[in-house]
Amino acid sequence: MIKILLVDDHSIVREGLRRIIEDTGEIEISAEASNGEEALKLILKENYNLVILDISMPGKNGLQTLKEIKKHDSKLPVLMLSMHAEEQYAMRAMRAGASGYLTKDVAAKQLVIGIKKIYEGRKFISPELAEILVTDIYHREDKKRHELLSDREFEIFKLIVRGGSTKKIALNLSISDKTVSTYRSRILKKMEMKNTANLIHYAIENKISD
Repeated sequence: MIKILLVDDHSIVREGLRRIIEDTGEIEISAEASNGEEALKLILKENYNLVILDISMPGKNGLQTLKEIKKHDSKLPVLMLSMHAEEQYAMRAMRAGASGYLTKDVAAKQLVIGIKKIYEGRKFISPELAEILVTDIYHREDKKRHELLSDREFEIFKLIVRGGSTKKIALNLSISDKTVSTYRSRILKKMEMKNTANLIHYAIENKISD
């Protein structure tokens, strides 16, 4: 039986994933966590065969949590789940040590296949995403501006271009308004842009979608 720690801040999502996974009869959700801090505490107390980790969570996000998990146990496999299909999230996750990356709308069968392959020590991403990544690798000459951002900066960049206000972003990420403003300034500087309108135009031009 494959023992899994499931980490997602939405209880409805966790319940849906539990049903899909445990219907196989071969995989067990041993514990659940609603955020990164809870997940790390559980990992320190118990042993799991695999962690399924949401990439977008308030406070310590999925990528930050992934890095902390890898510091504690570099061999513990982690499958990242996300609402975001674009390659930037996948590449950042895989570079940080994830064993796999899938979007939440993936078919149940593909999710189970991914879990089993990762449990066996292999890597797994959806065929559609694999094609995007390969195309990206062979056609890239220079780094794009958003690739210069740290994981947290990229997360906040995405929220800014979606139209999020400083207060709303701060509330969503459980950080202060001042911290968001500091990140915004840093993002503009790194990307050599003057204002939010420039960031939005860049996101549209580079097809960085929600």
